[in-house]
Amino acid sequence: MTDHPIELEVEPAIAKVLFEDRIELARAFTFDLAKYGEQLGLVGPLEYPRLWTRHIVNSVLMAPLLRPGLVGDIGSGAGLPGLVLAIARPDVNFVLIEPMERRTEWLQREVDALALTNVQVRRARAEEVHDEFTFDQLTARAVSALSKLIPITVPLVRSGGELVFLKGRSAEAEIEKASKAIRKFGLTDVRVEELGENLDTEATRVIRATVD
Repeated sequence: MTDHPIELEVEPAIAKVLFEDRIELARAFTFDLAKYGEQLGLVGPLEYPRLWTRHIVNSVLMAPLLRPGLVGDIGSGAGLPGLVLAIARPDVNFVLIEPMERRTEWLQREVDALALTNVQVRRARAEEVHDEFTFDQLTARAVSALSKLIPITVPLVRSGGELVFLKGRSAEAEIEKASKAIRKFGLTDVRVEELGENLDTEATRVIRATVD
């Protein structure tokens, strides 16, 4: 168990704007992530001074892109973005898919502690649940390159559904490198969007694509 009373980033004002009446749940999750994150191998010690900005706010910026329905989050890990999005969007149902036992235990503990009724946690790899779920949208953050994500995620999404992946500065380059996979799996409207450009926070990029 680790406390970071000095290093932990002060909650930025934009967090309350983005989470609105769900901010207390977001604060509770962030506190737990700061308290247990390093011990459980969820976040490194260098992340504490930017935990809110780089991880919590970065994740919740995706919330307006989601539609009511069933959303899968691949490689949920610490709950970024899946658990953060579930906090922000109680009108959306989420399945957090994570292969590592200690991480699924962490996710389930947080789901229970925060009394989130719109989340289920599944210990598995994406490839292992192709016959179990059909999602309206699928998210992922810091899991793999787009070219590798496409083959394992497209089979999980319904026709007309959408992939929404949080990416960094290399998003456009990833689309270029994944051109063969994009054609093979019939993705359309593949594009990069910047989120948070007009807000008082760091902008982030997402790759969005429609599954035909």
